Amino acid sequence: MTPGETGSVVFTPFVRDLRNPVDLAWRSGDSTLYVVEQDGFIVPVRDGAAEAPVLDISDTVLAGGEQGLLGLAFHPTKQMAYVNYTRGNGDTVIAEYAVGADGTFDVASAREVLVVEQPYPNHNGGDLTFGPDGYMYIGTGDGGAADDPDRNGLDLSTLLAKMLRIAPSAAGNKPYTVPTDNPFVDVAGARPEIWSIGLRNPWRFNFDSSTGDLWIGDVGQGEWEEVDLARAADGGGRGVNFGWSAWEGSHRFNDDQSAGDATMPIFEYPHGDGGCSVSGGTVYRGQAIASLVGWYVFGDYCSGTVTALHAVDGILVGQVELGQIPSASAICNGPDGELYALSLDGVLYRLDPA
Repeated sequence: MTPGETGSVVFTPFVRDLRNPVDLAWRSGDSTLYVVEQDGFIVPVRDGAAEAPVLDISDTVLAGGEQGLLGLAFHPTKQMAYVNYTRGNGDTVIAEYAVGADGTFDVASAREVLVVEQPYPNHNGGDLTFGPDGYMYIGTGDGGAADDPDRNGLDLSTLLAKMLRIAPSAAGNKPYTVPTDNPFVDVAGARPEIWSIGLRNPWRFNFDSSTGDLWIGDVGQGEWEEVDLARAADGGGRGVNFGWSAWEGSHRFNDDQSAGDATMPIFEYPHGDGGCSVSGGTVYRGQAIASLVGWYVFGDYCSGTVTALHAVDGILVGQVELGQIPSASAICNGPDGELYALSLDGVLYRLDPA
C-alpha cells in the first residue's frame, strides 16, 4: 500500500473538547502528550484522556487570532520546559519552567529567556524546538501587517522573520547563550542569534528524527504557501536565505528587495481549493503506517487538507493527499513516533492505518 491509495490512513478522534489546541510536545521517558492550548494552558493527555492543566498562564497570555500560547519544547537532558507566548503588550516571550516528576510546571520558577518586540498582532511565528545539536531553534514571523512593510525579512539587524538558534542558559548579563558557530556572529550589524533569514511566518517546523533535516511550513502572503527543506548534509539551514519578502514561494514579490541567492521551497501550492495557510508538520518515523515512513506530513488550516511529501536527496519525488480535518493547526509526532493532528475546533486526531 502506498500513501496515495484510498483508505491507507484514517483520522481517529483521540481527544475531544480541547480549547484551541495549537501544538503538542513530549518529554523523554514520558508517554504523556502535552497539548498546548492557545488561551494559555498546557494539558496532559494520558491513556487517551485530557487531564487538568499542568500549566495555566491564561492571565498572562494575550490570546486570539495569531497570538497566544503558541509553542512548547522540553529540554532534551534537563527537567525544564520552554514556551512561546504573546504577552499583554503583544511581544513574543520565550520562557523557561522547571518541570516536576509528575509533569507539573513550577510557575514560581518562570524565567524569561528571550523577548522579541512585535510591531503588529500577526505573524508571531510560535514554534520552538531543540535540534539534533542540542540547541534551541525559534521561528519568528516578519512582524505582521501585510507585504513585510518594515522589510524585516532580509534585515540582519532584527530577530523578526528568522530562524533563531540559541542555548537557553545564561551567559554574562544575557539570559541565554549564542553559539559561537552561528553564521552571523561576526557580521557587523547582524544579530548573532540568527540561523536563517527570509521567513514570513514559520508557524511550525520540525527536524527529521532520522536525518536531522529541517522542514519548515512557512505561511504565504496572498497567493502561495510553501514548505522549505534545509538538509542536515548541507548545514541544516545555517545562513540560508529562504527568500521572503523578495519572493513569495518561488514567485518574485517585493521588487525593492534583493533576489539574491534565495533558496526556493521544495514544495508550494496556490491559494484556492488547496488552502491558504500552511500549518506545517513532521516527518513520520513511526511503525504503525509503514507506507508513510520518511514522508513529511503537514496540513492546511483553511482547507483542512493533510498532505504527505517524499523527498530523496533534497528533491521532491512524491506527493499525496491523506485526507482532511477541519481547521488543521498542526501535525505532530508523539513519543512513539506516531502522528497526531490538531484541530482548532478542539479535537486531537491520531493517524492510524486503515
